[in-house]
Amino acid sequence: MPDGDFIDLVWTEKKETIPIVLLLHGLEGSINSSYVKGILKTVIDRGWQGVLMHFRGCSGRHNRLDRSYHSGDTGDINSVIIELTNRYPGRKIAAIGISLGGNVLIKYLGEQGNNCPLTAAIAISVPFDLSICAKELETGFSRIYQRYLIRSLNKKINNKFKEKSAPINLKKLKEWTNFYSFDHNVTAPLHGFISVDDYYTRSSCKNFMKNISIPTLILQSKDDPFMNRSALPSEDDLSKEVTLELTEQGGHIGFIYEHTPFKAKIWSEKRLAEFFEQKFK
Repeated sequence: MPDGDFIDLVWTEKKETIPIVLLLHGLEGSINSSYVKGILKTVIDRGWQGVLMHFRGCSGRHNRLDRSYHSGDTGDINSVIIELTNRYPGRKIAAIGISLGGNVLIKYLGEQGNNCPLTAAIAISVPFDLSICAKELETGFSRIYQRYLIRSLNKKINNKFKEKSAPINLKKLKEWTNFYSFDHNVTAPLHGFISVDDYYTRSSCKNFMKNISIPTLILQSKDDPFMNRSALPSEDDLSKEVTLELTEQGGHIGFIYEHTPFKAKIWSEKRLAEFFEQKFK
């Protein structure tokens, strides 16, 4: 790690020669998230090896530094991918990013450009423009998601600085009840941004998509409550390697296309299997 901290990874059964699929979860996700379990099961069922990268503080133990993780934090994924390519030379490596993880993955791909070592990538339910998404989460039913996530983040921050000095004013945490105020007063100062607007501008993956050089599939729903259609990238925003597939319905990380007696069938899981099978040939 560049700063001497650690990254928690969770591996599926060890294999020696098959492709590796790296998974990046969403905001406050973990190995216990249902969508993570579903994707890893799909990976296993196809005979590949999966590895989940926990963002800092999301594995059940705190990151040792004052910093945490954020939507534009590509340093850790870069370190993990470098380690994977060095440790397993010759094995194909692909990546999947969900929600916040999708934004991080797309930004990473754009930053790497022609130097990207991945074979292929998939991003699902991506918040392409963080400023637009923060405003959208202030409206209608989306406020329920915002309330839940902010409470989770506040609890984690309070717990993290329980026994050491905090670089932010913890007494004011309860006042920062939306993402714009939380990101301005917590995310931005903890991660070296001048302000929330600086953070959103520099971290929104929409600004990096034109430079992607590997086959990349983005699965997005038009009724995603985390965003509105103005956040969607235009054709001019995309490189020729990026395929954006839009559905009318699917919500945020939903995409249920059929219910069975015991389990709903998830279109995004089916689609990622098809896409990677083609790219791993």
